[in-house]
Amino acid sequence: MHNRLPMHLVPISGESIRLHQPLPFPLMDKNGVLLAKRSFVIDSREDLAAMEQRGEGLFIDVADSEAHHRAYVERLHGLVRDGKSLGEIASAKITGDLMGGRGVQDDERPDWLDLQVQANAILRDAHAVQFMERLDRLTNQLDKFSRRNPDGTLFALVHLSATEVQMYSATHAMLVSVMCGLAAREVLKWPQEQERRLSMAALTMNLGMTALQDQLTKQVEAPTSAQRKAIDVHPERSAEMLIGLGVSDNDWLDAVREHHTQTPGPLQTRTPAQQIARLIQRADMFAARLAPRAGRLPISPAAAMQACYFDENKQVDETGAALIKAVGIYQPGSFVRLATDEVAIVIKRGFNTSTPRVAVLISRSGMPIMEPTIRDTSTRDYRVIASVPHREVKVQVNLERLLPLTATPASDRPW
Repeated sequence: MHNRLPMHLVPISGESIRLHQPLPFPLMDKNGVLLAKRSFVIDSREDLAAMEQRGEGLFIDVADSEAHHRAYVERLHGLVRDGKSLGEIASAKITGDLMGGRGVQDDERPDWLDLQVQANAILRDAHAVQFMERLDRLTNQLDKFSRRNPDGTLFALVHLSATEVQMYSATHAMLVSVMCGLAAREVLKWPQEQERRLSMAALTMNLGMTALQDQLTKQVEAPTSAQRKAIDVHPERSAEMLIGLGVSDNDWLDAVREHHTQTPGPLQTRTPAQQIARLIQRADMFAARLAPRAGRLPISPAAAMQACYFDENKQVDETGAALIKAVGIYQPGSFVRLATDEVAIVIKRGFNTSTPRVAVLISRSGMPIMEPTIRDTSTRDYRVIASVPHREVKVQVNLERLLPLTATPASDRPW
């Protein structure tokens, strides 16, 4: 009989531990017995290996998973600074040891923090021979998770997009890809082949400026003339890089080339590549407004969504409307204020775009609530009266704790 892990423990790889640095979390053995307390310093790989052997593996409490993720990313960046191949690191560690098989089994929940690292590695090391294989694997995972639990997928990516600045480009690409996939599948009813092409184009649209995009999120000053030029040419540059990596699908390539083209009008008058590009352009606009940047404050998700609803002529945009119908005016992962004056986080889309299911995190008196209270905003007493920007909510969101709420039985949807 196989021993099962206590539910609160998750395995980690020894490769994710930084030597000569205080541990940001306690390390435990498979039974939850403490191996090393928080702030303990491990001086050598030999000491770490001995600890791992003694504990039959290394484990952390699930509540410390975000701290582990941040520590791993710091180690990853250190290896990059030392001249190591990011593709080699990603292939050997991120999708193997670090994940430990999590996120790939049908009965397991996805590790969104690790998927961030995977996407970041793919986009930053676009010369690796494994590029297409890794991109295909990431696309498959996002597709599986968004089909199995679309609300949970949106919740994780909207939250990370509104709070993450270290891997902005990767998180942004995943959110745009998932939003577009939901709109194509649930509303526009595109064929599966077209939907997959759309998802991969969204993931790779900014391939030619990944590092610059991450830099600009932390830059207070306006883009320099050289940065502006790189921004202007990045669609063509991204397509050129994809060709060099073996992509021969002309619709995929043309969609990447045109994903910043602003041409209003109905979808039926456009080529398949132009339809993909237009849907990406609208979702890209939403996600960019949602994200925090050093040079400007993000806006609320509802305001960001409204901006993509109308086209360049102030008319309702067909793709913008499809996105809103697919993900809602108040998307999972965003904050709202209720008629009760409580502040809640959206956990599920509702029967229509403005009546999501939410979990109250802040009481009407302004105090954090220890155990989230579920509200159905389709009832008048708990209706949504406003969207709340992430920056105004002073409570810490724990993904591991709240994501299970997105998997509760859904209210019926009309599509």
